[in-house]
Amino acid sequence: MNVHKAKRVEIIIEAPMQSRLTKALDAGGVSGYTLLPVMGGSGRSGPWTVDGQISSAGGMVHVLCIVKEDNVDTILDIAFGIVERHLGIVSVSDCEVIRPERF
Repeated sequence: MNVHKAKRVEIIIEAPMQSRLTKALDAGGVSGYTLLPVMGGSGRSGPWTVDGQISSAGGMVHVLCIVKEDNVDTILDIAFGIVERHLGIVSVSDCEVIRPERF
C-alpha cells in the first residue's frame, strides 16, 4: 500500500470561536476537518471541566485538519489569526494518508 506525506493540524479553541475558525478554514481551501468537543483539561490556569457549565460558551472545541504539506503555512496563518487573541493552542505533526486526493 502506498502512503503519502501530509500534515495533521490540531486546533483547540474556545467554543464560541468555532464558527469563525471553520469559516476561515473553508475560505482558506481546507477540504475538510473534524470537530470534537473538549471535555476538560489542564493548562496555565489549572484544571477545568465542562461539568456544571450552563452553556457551551465556556467550553473548548478540538478542530482536526489533515492537509497537504504545501498548505500548512496557509492553515497556520488562519489559525494563528484567530487563536492569538483568544484561548487556544495549535499543533502540527507529520502524518501519512492513503488517499492523497482527498486532502
